Amino acid sequence: MARVVRKAASRSSAGVATSFAAIPAKRAQQLFNWNRILVLLHGVQAAVIVAISPTTAKINFDGSYPVAKIVDGQFAGLTTGTEPLFGIPLAYAVAAFFALSALAHFAAAYPLRARYEGWLAREFNPLRWAEYAISSTLMIVAIASLTGIRDAGAMLAIAGCNASMNLFGWSMEEANIGRKSVQWSHYIFGCIAGIIPWLAVFVTLGLSLGDWQGDAAFQPVLVTIYVSLFVSFNIFALNMVLQRLKIGRWKDYLHGERSYMILSLVAKTLLAWQVWSGVFMPASN
Repeated sequence: MARVVRKAASRSSAGVATSFAAIPAKRAQQLFNWNRILVLLHGVQAAVIVAISPTTAKINFDGSYPVAKIVDGQFAGLTTGTEPLFGIPLAYAVAAFFALSALAHFAAAYPLRARYEGWLAREFNPLRWAEYAISSTLMIVAIASLTGIRDAGAMLAIAGCNASMNLFGWSMEEANIGRKSVQWSHYIFGCIAGIIPWLAVFVTLGLSLGDWQGDAAFQPVLVTIYVSLFVSFNIFALNMVLQRLKIGRWKDYLHGERSYMILSLVAKTLLAWQVWSGVFMPASN
C-alpha cells in the first residue's frame, strides 16, 4: 500500500494530472457545428475540383537506376538512367486532400464525436494528426511535382518526412497529456523532419527557375504556391507553440483546436485554387 501511495505522490510531484473534466457542453456544440460546416466546405471543394479540372496534368513518378558510362571502350563511371513508373492526375490528388479533411471532420462530428470530445478534454487530438499525416503529405508531394521532382525515391522520402512530422505532432500532444511543464523533444524532432521536404523543394525550385524551360507565365504562380504554403505550414507549428505555452487566447486548448480547423481549410484552399489557376485553367484554354 505504501508503495502505491509513493507512486501516486511521485506522479503528483511531476505535475501530471490523472483526471480530466469534460469540455463544456456549449463548447462541444460549437465544435460540433464547426466540424459539420467544414465537412461541407471541404467536400464541396473536392467535388468542384474534380468536376472542372482536366486530368492531363499529372504527378509523375520515375524510377532511377545506375548506368555504366563507357568512353573509348573503358569504364568511365556511372550515370543515371530513368524509367517512367506511373502518374496520378493532379486534379485527383488535390481533390483527395479536401476529401480526407471532409472525412476527418465527419468522423469528429458523428461516429467519433464522444471520443473526439474526450480527447480534447485531455488536450489531445490524434484524429487531427492522422488526417494531416496523409492530406498534408499529398499537398507537399503535389508541390514537389510542380517544381520538377519526379524520382520515386525522392518523392517517397519527402512523403515519409512530412508524414513523420505530423506523427511527431501526435506524440507531442500525447506525451504532454496532463503535464504542467512542456516536454518539447517531440516538437523539435518534428520540426527537423518537416523542414527536409521544404529544403528539397527549395533547392529544386531554385535550380529550375535558374534554367527555366517551361511556360514563363507559370513561374510567379509556382513561387507564390511555394511561399504561401511554406508560410501556412509554419503557422501550424506556431499554433502548437502558442497552445502549449498557453499564451493569450491559446490558454484555452479549444481555441487552438479551432485555429487548426481554420488553418487547414485556408492552406488547402490556397493550394487548390492556386494550382487550378496556374495549371488547370491554362490547360483548358
